[in-house]
Amino acid sequence: MSQLENALAAYQGFTDLFQSLIISTVSADNIPNASYAPFVMDERRNIYIYVSGLSTHTQNLYAVPRTSVLFIDDESQTKQIFARRRLTFDCTVALVERETELWNQIVNSFEARFGEMIQLLRDLPDFRIFKLTPIKGRFVIGFGSAYEVNPNDLGTLTNHLTG
Repeated sequence: MSQLENALAAYQGFTDLFQSLIISTVSADNIPNASYAPFVMDERRNIYIYVSGLSTHTQNLYAVPRTSVLFIDDESQTKQIFARRRLTFDCTVALVERETELWNQIVNSFEARFGEMIQLLRDLPDFRIFKLTPIKGRFVIGFGSAYEVNPNDLGTLTNHLTG
């Protein structure tokens, strides 16, 4: 297999290794915030998070509907701490309105993935579902091995990045 084929194989299953992602937001006052959220992903690689309306990152998503998310190998699974495998997506953000067909579909996906806890969260009025739509991505495998995610087909990689 070529280097790109190996990278693509690693990329296509990478998010399956995670139940949560790291999310970076910014407030209306340009104050950054890093947090995390459990997620589900649809077949088009749209990411959905189910978060409390009381959290800082939720308030930031309302104020500035853009985010960057990070999936990164656990430190304990990494041979070289300076070269952890990671995937980042820059995303636009949209609220999924409660009790719509899409909202019910996504809640059901969360329940299938995370179990009974979702039944409790479903009834809490402050919890929100946001759809994060990737517009740009980068997959880093190690030193000198970084790839752009094809913005027209999020299931594929394009350029091998150097430098």
